[in-house]
Amino acid sequence: MFISELSPIFKEFIQHPVSFVGGLFSGVLRLNLAEDPVKSWLEQQTRSNSYISTTTDANNGKASGPQQISID
Repeated sequence: MFISELSPIFKEFIQHPVSFVGGLFSGVLRLNLAEDPVKSWLEQQTRSNSYISTTTDANNGKASGPQQISID
């Protein structure tokens, strides 16, 4: 009975060990993710891991906004 209640926690730990331990660590220390030391570090991590595309790549070289098409 005790093992079946803790099995979802073990599954999450096995799938994402770094995220799990980080969340556990921030919960134990009661860190607020919106406060400055943690917030700036999280923003820095997401900026380094994210892909920034230019508007020409996203819009395939076309102007943004509605496009007019004609269907024959």
